[in-house]
Amino acid sequence: MVSPLLILCFSLPLLLFFFFQSRKTFKKPPLPPSGPIGLPIIGNLHQLDSSALYLQLWQLSKKYGPLFSLQLGLRPAIVVSSPKLAKEVLKDHDLECCGRPKLLSHQKLSYKGLEIAFSTYGDIWREIKKICVVHVLSSRRVPMFSSIRQFEVKQMIKKISEHASSSKVTNLNEVVMSLTSTIICRIAFGRSYEDEGTERSRFHGMLNECQAMWGTFFFSDYIPFLGWIDKLRGLHARLERIFKESDKLYQEVIGEHMDPNRKIPEYEDIVDVLLRLKKQGSLSIDLTNDHI
Repeated sequence: MVSPLLILCFSLPLLLFFFFQSRKTFKKPPLPPSGPIGLPIIGNLHQLDSSALYLQLWQLSKKYGPLFSLQLGLRPAIVVSSPKLAKEVLKDHDLECCGRPKLLSHQKLSYKGLEIAFSTYGDIWREIKKICVVHVLSSRRVPMFSSIRQFEVKQMIKKISEHASSSKVTNLNEVVMSLTSTIICRIAFGRSYEDEGTERSRFHGMLNECQAMWGTFFFSDYIPFLGWIDKLRGLHARLERIFKESDKLYQEVIGEHMDPNRKIPEYEDIVDVLLRLKKQGSLSIDLTNDHI
């Protein structure tokens, strides 16, 4: 009688042959022309410089054409570098290309993709977009905040003028960033953190940390089985700390807006609008504090 082990030894090579043949037969459609040749596992990651990535991709497009593919670890990526192709991708085929990769830091700091930038396309995203278009960024509401924008721009010009009068160097990057964050905070939260000492440091520290995390390379995003390296680098602990700090700040902002003794502002800020919609319960989704 023939041994089962012997049958297995003879049949295994045949099974493997048919498995790989089927992989070739039913493989996914080919990617666009490839870009620079990468290495096994890490792909082209070692060839990219995040500090000037847009310039690097432009240089690559001159060599490999307006459409080419890269391998970012185990993630395939496509680079589009011409207006014509960008229109075809972003307009003609927007539903196929509108998703974002679920990167660890983005998902964590956006409450698992609850907000409009990182939410998966679907019913929830469409409802969130509707809230933004109809209630937050409507043609009626945006002009309400024109006085805030005008005032803060005048303050910026006044600051630059004072520096010029005293021959003091002005860091335009800091000034413009301060203007942007002040306008956003006043429109979104109804307050500014620019001249509030400890609160200013706390808010801007949190903002800088969030931006740093969004731009940090996590092995788990591109080479999942090397995700343990992120823990050794302390990135998971840092990300968790930043999330807790930002969540605490957001909860404080919401608490201030829900305070019955709060002075009623002339115009609703964005948090006011969202809390009102939550209270009315007229939306197709259950609006929570995490969404807000």
